[in-house]
Amino acid sequence: MRPRHFGQSLPGTLAAIALVVAFASPSMGAEKATVIPAPKMDLPAATGTQTAVIAGGCFWGVQGVFQHTAGVLNAVSGYAGGDKSTAMYDIVGTGTTGHAESVEIKYDPSKISYGKILQIFFSVAHDPTQMNRQGPDVGTQYRSAIFAANDEQKKVADAYIAQLNAAKVFNKPIVTAVGPLKGFYPAEDYHQDYLTLHPRQPYIVYNDLPKIENLKKIFADNYIEKPTLVSAAKATN
Repeated sequence: MRPRHFGQSLPGTLAAIALVVAFASPSMGAEKATVIPAPKMDLPAATGTQTAVIAGGCFWGVQGVFQHTAGVLNAVSGYAGGDKSTAMYDIVGTGTTGHAESVEIKYDPSKISYGKILQIFFSVAHDPTQMNRQGPDVGTQYRSAIFAANDEQKKVADAYIAQLNAAKVFNKPIVTAVGPLKGFYPAEDYHQDYLTLHPRQPYIVYNDLPKIENLKKIFADNYIEKPTLVSAAKATN
């Protein structure tokens, strides 16, 4: 579990040291992006706002990726997989709640499909071959998971995982668990828009900003420069 606000208020010298330490450890740091094919199966065309809930390590970076994705109306960091009573950062961090740090994505299906969201998720948002960890973060709360809102989402996710495994686009099998969405609970306010609010924090610089650059490079047609922030959505409601 990463320290809360890791490096947020570090002086320049200490922040630089933190980055050096991170780069020196082969078990830490940003996961490399993988160029992967689009899913052969996708959800049919729909109208109205749709929802996807995914988990892929620290929610700061996953949220940041989808806040820079065209067609996403809102991306909220939170918890899924456990009970509402334990959906609190300090408790989830024990790894005993069943929760995973997750992101709820509200999107416009006329601009981006569920399959495209999964393609970005598997390609640049995290490494789906790592079991119960991402980069420097270890524990079941950092597992790779897709929480399907319905049977159709589950079918698309299962078929895509099978497609990618058959194509051997990763050097190891995908370990992403696909299961039903029983509830999503937004994280504390200080976790929302974290990547945008703390762009110079060492954890963000090393682990998460490369994901945004990979999104821009690999999914140029889906990238937007100005992020769609939770704070902005709240202000308009």
